[in-house]
Formats: sequence, C-alpha cells, structure tokens
Amino acid sequence: MEIDPFIFRFSIFILSIFVGYYVVWSVTPSLHTPLMSVTNAISSVIIVGAIIAALASNSDEIFETSSMFGFLAIILAAVNIFGGFLVTQRMLQMYKKKKK
Repeated sequence: MEIDPFIFRFSIFILSIFVGYYVVWSVTPSLHTPLMSVTNAISSVIIVGAIIAALASNSDEIFETSSMFGFLAIILAAVNIFGGFLVTQRMLQMYKKKKK
C-alpha cells in the first residue's frame, strides 16, 4: 500500500501548524521580543528565496506560476518583517521607564 505524496505532505503541513501554534503561545511574554527578532531573520531569508523564485523563469512571460508565487511570498514576508518590527518596538516600549 502506497501513500499519496500529496496526503503525506499535507499531513506534515497540518502538523506543523499545530506545533507552531503551541510553540509560539507557550513562550513567556519576556521572550516574545527575541522570538520576533528570530522570525524577522527567517523572513529575510524567505525574501531572498522569493526574489530568486520570482526571477527564475526561462521564458519571456511575466505571469508564470513561479513568478506569481515568488511575488506573493515577497509581499507576505515583507508584511511579516514590518509587523515583527512594530511588535518588537511596542514590546520594548513596555520596558522603558515612564517620564513624569
């Protein structure tokens, strides 16, 4: 009996969603800022890969599948990076002493 590769990969994807959810929500609040910094670093690597995927076509067509997915990955990773910086700034503001 052979398992369909799509079902195998889809089950790994679903399991990674659950593992990621429980890992992120079990982090104490004092560790969220370093966690966001690591997430921003990973997203910057994703942007480099997405740029390569978006520009990797061999034909003259603009709207190839790899180009569209690469562009979508660039947008999503950029939103993740900028949102991570905003959350990190907000977390760091919580630790500053308030001026009277």
